[in-house]
Amino acid sequence: MTAPHFHTRLSLAKDLEKLGLRLGDMVMVHAAMSRLGRLLNGPDMFIDALRDVVGPSGTIVAYTDWNGAYDELLDENRRVPFEWRDHIAPFDPMTSRAIRDNGIFPEFLRTTAGARRSGNPGASVAAIGARADWLTADHPLDYGYGEGSPLAKLVAAGGKVLMAGAPLDTMTLLHHAEHLAEIPNKRLRRYEVPFATPAGVVWRMLEEFDTGDPVVPGLESDCFARIVSAFLAGGQGAQGLIGDAPSVLVDAASICSFAVAWLEHHA
Repeated sequence: MTAPHFHTRLSLAKDLEKLGLRLGDMVMVHAAMSRLGRLLNGPDMFIDALRDVVGPSGTIVAYTDWNGAYDELLDENRRVPFEWRDHIAPFDPMTSRAIRDNGIFPEFLRTTAGARRSGNPGASVAAIGARADWLTADHPLDYGYGEGSPLAKLVAAGGKVLMAGAPLDTMTLLHHAEHLAEIPNKRLRRYEVPFATPAGVVWRMLEEFDTGDPVVPGLESDCFARIVSAFLAGGQGAQGLIGDAPSVLVDAASICSFAVAWLEHHA
């Protein structure tokens, strides 16, 4: 009887090193776990492999968002009607689940021992490692993909972005590029959020650029994938397999700068 083929912690670490991940790196990870193949111990083993490569001086980051799921209740003023307020669980960085739309990896990272979570609900990230506290601290509640955000810190720290089998159009860092790009008519989003505090639930209006679709009318819905593909076609970034998954590793500052220029040209 032939034993099934599994990827191991060691084999995944070798794949990550071959792609260009290094000791001390800060890396934001988007992972389609089902595409990596059969893993002994599943997503936890992938996290272990990442930690083995970046080491104790490195930091691993994932975009969590949150599983609020009450947008359809917002009224014309983008507030939650009074009769619904007691039924909506408030955002708590320590306990609120990562949004389900991004797969299982962010929730696995969020619940890894020692993980930290930033305080802006929709723009929140989870991180483990040497600079997790710094990366997740003081996340602005308004314009949470802009200045002072974990995405801005990732760029400033010389971080990287890993797409481990994840679709290229899910690269969250490009929302930071949307914020930075000097283009007119950016769409805004305002909505009310309940926050868990020691004093009880506090409701607050948040404002940000609308990241649900391209930030300005006229851009194609797949513009993020086009940006990343153009960046790779220009010879930047690295491509290879992580397990069974075609994967991409890019420098955060380089692709962010490229994306800003692309958006300003095409918008």
